Amino acid sequence: MKTLLLALAFAASLADASSALAVGRLVDLSVYDRDSQRALPVYRHDGRYYIAGEPGHRYQISLRNRAGADVMAVLSVDAVNAISGDNADWSQTGYVLDPYASTDVLGWRKSMSQVADFVFADYAQSYAVRTGRPDNVGVIGVAVFRRQRVYPLQVMPAPVADAASRETYAPMPAPAPAQAPAAESMSRSAAAPSPSMAAPTTRTSMNLLPQAKAQADGPLGTGHGQREDSSITYVDFERASRTPDEVITLYYDTWEHLLARGVVPTPRPRTPEPFPEHFVPDP
Repeated sequence: MKTLLLALAFAASLADASSALAVGRLVDLSVYDRDSQRALPVYRHDGRYYIAGEPGHRYQISLRNRAGADVMAVLSVDAVNAISGDNADWSQTGYVLDPYASTDVLGWRKSMSQVADFVFADYAQSYAVRTGRPDNVGVIGVAVFRRQRVYPLQVMPAPVADAASRETYAPMPAPAPAQAPAAESMSRSAAAPSPSMAAPTTRTSMNLLPQAKAQADGPLGTGHGQREDSSITYVDFERASRTPDEVITLYYDTWEHLLARGVVPTPRPRTPEPFPEHFVPDP
């Protein structure tokens, strides 16, 4: 089924090349802390990938297409679709990347021209918890789809009739085109957005607040930050398969929580140096 999807086209730059910064095969997924201005290192532990976030810091999700063809990336943050705000599902809309192109997703999509910043937040202040979806806080996911290949039709040249044939045989009228249900369905989807592309509805439940406070020391989440400009356009994209060609999963939490779980390496104590400088510095 033909789906209208959103496309971005600006490059991401990452600073720290000494650590593993991205995960993925068809698409590189990395996270950049916009306040500390650094790419967050990726740690592998028990077959999973993790990053350590700083509460209150804005961040962006950077996607880089490593393939030589268009791909579509359905982005999930805390199991919420970052474009529609719906419970994340593979069949939903995503971002389309040109071959070898990069995209920085700055936040929750609010319109064709604005987003609400991704912000590392306490569990109780995460967007997923505040909208009644507390079960999958602390994970970023990307479902990657290849574009359906279009093969050119081979058209045979029409035979050329001589004058006598044209006088003897009158041309038959062309049959009326049959209406294919698939074409009709695509026409409707192009004219109006599907339910999965509808504007997100914020569902705040006061009954969830005691539960959120009780789990304040739970996993780090992603909040709904300030709005800023980020323009996009609609493009056509038909998936080659109903299932993703790749699913990328990246977990995140505070440094202290990951350290306690053995995900990040324990920092070595600093050894004092007797001669750290050659001259006497100012106090």
